[in-house]
Amino acid sequence: MSAEHEIENLLHEERRFAPSKEFAANAIAQPEIYQRAKADRLEFWAEQARNLHWHKPFTQTLDWSNAPFAKWFHDGELNVSYNCLDRHVEAGWGKRVALFFEGERGDTKVYTYLDLLIEVKKAANVLIKLGIQPGDRVALYMPMIPEAIIAMQAVARVGAVHSVVFGGFSADSLASRIQDAGAKLVITADGGYRKGKASLLKPAVDEALADNKCPTVENVLVVNRTNSEVAWEEGRDLWWEEQLNLADREHVAQGFNAEHPLFILYTSGTTGKPKGILHSSGGYLTQTAYTHKNVFDLHEGQDVYWCTADVGWITGHSYVVYGPLANGATQVIYEGTPDSPDWGRWWDIVQKYHVNILYTAPTAIRSFMKIGQSVTTHYDLSSIRVLGSVGEPINPEAWMWYREVIGGNKAPIVDTWWQTETGAIMVSPLPGITATKPGSAHVALPGIEIGIVNDEGVEVGPGHGGYLTIKEPWPSMLRGIWGDPERYKETYWSRFEGKYFAGDGAKFDADGDLWLLGRVDDVMNVSGHRLSTAEIESALVSHPFVAEAAVVGAKDETTGQAVVAFVILRSSHQDQIGSDQDTSKMLRDHVAKEIGPIAKPRTIFVVSELPKTRSGKIMRRLLRDVAEDRPIGDVTTLADSSVMDTITGRINAGAND
Repeated sequence: MSAEHEIENLLHEERRFAPSKEFAANAIAQPEIYQRAKADRLEFWAEQARNLHWHKPFTQTLDWSNAPFAKWFHDGELNVSYNCLDRHVEAGWGKRVALFFEGERGDTKVYTYLDLLIEVKKAANVLIKLGIQPGDRVALYMPMIPEAIIAMQAVARVGAVHSVVFGGFSADSLASRIQDAGAKLVITADGGYRKGKASLLKPAVDEALADNKCPTVENVLVVNRTNSEVAWEEGRDLWWEEQLNLADREHVAQGFNAEHPLFILYTSGTTGKPKGILHSSGGYLTQTAYTHKNVFDLHEGQDVYWCTADVGWITGHSYVVYGPLANGATQVIYEGTPDSPDWGRWWDIVQKYHVNILYTAPTAIRSFMKIGQSVTTHYDLSSIRVLGSVGEPINPEAWMWYREVIGGNKAPIVDTWWQTETGAIMVSPLPGITATKPGSAHVALPGIEIGIVNDEGVEVGPGHGGYLTIKEPWPSMLRGIWGDPERYKETYWSRFEGKYFAGDGAKFDADGDLWLLGRVDDVMNVSGHRLSTAEIESALVSHPFVAEAAVVGAKDETTGQAVVAFVILRSSHQDQIGSDQDTSKMLRDHVAKEIGPIAKPRTIFVVSELPKTRSGKIMRRLLRDVAEDRPIGDVTTLADSSVMDTITGRINAGAND
């Protein structure tokens, strides 16, 4: 069955799951929220913003006079960290648990809001002592431990700008991000625990900073997580624990302008050069707090919430570090992988902490599906009352398994669509209102305006595929690409006049519910991580054996999309090249070293030619056909139409060896 037919089947999904009467009656979001937002969209957002603490109240909600550069609440002042911590302690919630930390080795730690506030104040004083001033950039390269959250909150508290780099990225990837941001300080750890052993991080930092490659960096703060032996540069490297022990426990948070930058988060671009997505403070915190509370039906002081994302990605920023803490939530964070020591680990954590709200990726759900229902039978999951999905579209089969096996056929599922660039959830059911439909992202949240348009930018009706766009500015929107305003306009606002183009294809079904059809550019979504084909191709071609490479994303049951590469080897190295299998392993390892393990191709095909047009453009559409083992499409635009026969013949011959 073709992908097109599969989508048509999805669009005719008949199953509906309405919230129970009891759930609906007690839900945070009630049906009138849609009418309120529609009646006066800007006043609706102003109402959400007023739920925060403002050092100086705002008087103007939105300034869109210099579109597409938005200013939300721009004459107001607030402190993001104060909103996440101080105000809860001052309201008498200091003894409420903020974090239940579960280490992969089984070690645990509990932080109340007062505990967390004290640690963040001390960390803020350490940053000031190291010369960090408002607007300075601080790079973080850390495992999923409480110190990562403390560090991010401390950077925000002093008005600096954090740039978190996922701990799975290589030293070169880390260096390029530090260089682009001009970071003054790096905060890291000796390592973290992953898959049952220590995974070192400090050596990658040392490599990234070697030979003065990152001259803006003055200090490296290192958390001692694994007690591993690490290299040490006196005067530059400092132990986190020692510095915090010397620091003052008091720090008064000052207000910063609502448009003051909060963080840069790098995401893959189609050119191969990562884009530094810039987010500011007031609008971002307004929308992350609002969406966290309403989408997950968070009842303060009652629920235990767990988002399984790493802080290195936008989901970890918005729905671990900022949204939940702004709402005074109690949450779980877990350091390791779902299969350590076995595939029951997550469900043991749910049972142990009585998790009520679980937010995870379809990739994880499909991994558990492969093992079967037996993975959960030993655990009591009855505490779960809301389930969330994030990262890529969730197929109906996985959606139903999630509901039946994890949610006990009663927990509503909120399938959320949003991006690093949007900052917060844009499309999702509201669990007390929406009758959910397996596989559909449903409707835009109150306050958000989306449209699906054709190539001419004209909106299409139900049943017609098109490009997903956002028609009106929103509070948590990116404020630009760091250091490159023209690239921001060109990347997101040039395709359709006056509209933000999200890069995804979509359809509305007959009920007006949204279905995501996947990326329409050359950025792949692997396990919820956006990876650029150009970046991986560059890594492959950097190997001395490779003359040319083309990378595509192919459907994968577990990861949503998998990286598949086609490479042409240099004839000058033929005598050094072993079997295709050996070559594939060598090149996969090379990509992991250059970019990180998440970018490793699932499959590498060694070919003699690549399909190209007369202008030299590689026809990746045809390579996707090969990667997904389906009939080859139209080859009439190729300079040499026999190339595809050569490729498929070589691949089939390799498969039969």
